[in-house]
Amino acid sequence: MFVATKLPENTKVSGWVQMLPERTPNPSLSKSINVDVAIIGAGFAGLSAARRLSQCNPKLRVAVLEAGEIAAGAAGRNSGFIIDLPHEVSSDEYAGSDAGPTRRHIMINRTAIQLASDVAQERGWGKDVFDPCGKYNIAMSAQGDEHISSYAKQLDALKEPYRLLDSRQVADVTGTTAFTSAIFTPGTIIVQPAAYVRGLADSLKGGVKIYEKTPALSLEAVGKEWRIKTPQGAVTAGKVILANNGHAESFGIYRGLLMHVFTYASMTEEFSPARLGGDRSWAATPAFPMGTTVRRVRGERGDRILIRSRYTYNPRLKISENDVERAGRVHDRKFDARFPTLKGVQMEHRWGGAMALTWNGVPAYGEIESGLFAACACNGVGATKATALGIAAADSILGIKSELLAAFGQFEAPKSLPPQPFLTIGAKANLGFREWRAGKE
Repeated sequence: MFVATKLPENTKVSGWVQMLPERTPNPSLSKSINVDVAIIGAGFAGLSAARRLSQCNPKLRVAVLEAGEIAAGAAGRNSGFIIDLPHEVSSDEYAGSDAGPTRRHIMINRTAIQLASDVAQERGWGKDVFDPCGKYNIAMSAQGDEHISSYAKQLDALKEPYRLLDSRQVADVTGTTAFTSAIFTPGTIIVQPAAYVRGLADSLKGGVKIYEKTPALSLEAVGKEWRIKTPQGAVTAGKVILANNGHAESFGIYRGLLMHVFTYASMTEEFSPARLGGDRSWAATPAFPMGTTVRRVRGERGDRILIRSRYTYNPRLKISENDVERAGRVHDRKFDARFPTLKGVQMEHRWGGAMALTWNGVPAYGEIESGLFAACACNGVGATKATALGIAAADSILGIKSELLAAFGQFEAPKSLPPQPFLTIGAKANLGFREWRAGKE
């Protein structure tokens, strides 16, 4: 029996959610039900698993339990990059001579993109929700320029398309002269994450039922089935998918294997597009790992800039408003350095979102006990890896021998983290060092 020691807590509301109209949540579970599959968590992983299950077998009875409201959690706090290529250009695995592991990662990522593309086509989304525009990897220093050049050589080896931009060309795109170089890759999808997650939930058909404001309080094996208790009801299921990322550890699962890190974002108020030249919609990850992600978001009444940076280690799986405000002061400096012509434009929204990392960068995935599957630990690439993990978990339950499932089967198991207090000391020191090393980026 696994009993939750804590429930998800979200500090502040994501700007992505606040940009959307209010919605009426699905009803909470208020009785005992029996289903074929229960999914704990309605983020990228859980909803993708539900979609895959219902597509392959519409007769399956599937219950998705969401502790809060759709898009209020980590999925709706994402920066909205569904990437096809690994974006940490200094990754040893990516830069290595053996392209096999990298090809597996690319295949995993593109499987996630295919699911997202299918949903977008079905829903008839415009570019405000789903934009297959690609992304920039962008530099602000000589150090960043070197990483861009290295990345280009790696893409050459992989025979992946790209386009290099000098400082003038970057300015033509971004409307600012702050950046020194960039590399553009065409395969990434950019989404409005809260709108995407809501739409994915609304797309589910067949026997899928979503219950919001219905946290799982405990999991208990009863014969060949699992019984999940909730505040006002219970679910008995033949199979269960844990799609709650770091909160799997709240049930005592993967204890000592998951490192809980929060990252932060700030989004400006709307400003007149006339104040900033360049394209009105673009997205860029930093040339140097742990740097600053930037997006320009086009709107009907004006545009916004998203700044995402700053990382903190939070083993209790929650942050305070002071944590968000401290990160916000860093964002203000980053914004001013990149967009001096937007002086006076204020940040309207600030928030943080949780990530679950493993020591060796692999997912926490697979059948934990008979009938109990995990699709967790997205290692900071939630929209992409979580989507693929959800698909793979569904394939496992369905008995489908897919290429994706084979790829996840080749990952080693998560390695144990150092004991406390060394873990906290080391994690904070490592995050601080990597942010310092990123410098201007």
